[in-house]
Amino acid sequence: MAHIDQYLLGYRQAEQEQLQRQAEMLGDEARGLFDRIGVFAGARVVEIGCGPQGTLKLLAERVGPRGTVTGVERSEEAVLLAREFVVDHKLDNVDVIHSDGRKTGLPRGAFDLATVRSVLVNVPQPEQIVAEMAELVRPGGIVALYESDYSGFICDPPLPAWDEVIDLLRTYSSRNGIDPFIGRKISRLLREAGLIDIQVVPIVRNSPQGHVHRTLLPHFAENLRERLVAQKIVGNDELDDLISKLRCHLDDPHTLVMGGLFFQAWGRRPVRYKWPLVKYINCVVSAERLK
Repeated sequence: MAHIDQYLLGYRQAEQEQLQRQAEMLGDEARGLFDRIGVFAGARVVEIGCGPQGTLKLLAERVGPRGTVTGVERSEEAVLLAREFVVDHKLDNVDVIHSDGRKTGLPRGAFDLATVRSVLVNVPQPEQIVAEMAELVRPGGIVALYESDYSGFICDPPLPAWDEVIDLLRTYSSRNGIDPFIGRKISRLLREAGLIDIQVVPIVRNSPQGHVHRTLLPHFAENLRERLVAQKIVGNDELDDLISKLRCHLDDPHTLVMGGLFFQAWGRRPVRYKWPLVKYINCVVSAERLK
């Protein structure tokens, strides 16, 4: 039986280091998203699945000393690393809690923004996380998602090992209730969670040598090795051969690598006026019409 709450990529040390490098290299894209949303000074923000760093520092700078940032992470190791990061960077307005993104235990309607990055593509039942985020923000608050879609993994010249590793990841995801194509669906998840005024920004990223996403496929395969072999999706020796061929191909500076298709999407929790206020507004409008 699949472990329905297990993060696809696991929590080994190499993955934590990868997430830290990713946080640095994707900073500009995160800033662009927060610019579009309009994260303001004094805002209360929660980041689901912040990992060892996430966008905690960027958000802390945006909300300033009058605002607050809460990171939510279910990996104990990542929580410790995130708390170290907060202390090292003197982020006095940031707190990191150990909790599940599906049921955070945080107060309802307490935040101006709830955000998540590269989490939904790695977990089963992502709609539960989006539903929780929608509950966490106040009426008028924003839920922002930033997720990938495996359809954007491309390399040229083509390499059979590239396609085979992608097929392995898709097979594993399918068997374990994980959707590698969630990126294209996140606007729908926002609508189904009751959010409105939804905006979508697609991102196609070239990954030259040195970019954190250039070697994502062999990195993913290494993270999943034990589970791929245990579920008899691939043999250990065969996987070694595939990863070796991948790394050799990616080491060639002439190999074009597109590191995935990504989507940023956000929506607003609707403001529902109570009946007495609606009645008052209608009375005022009617009175103005009679003048």
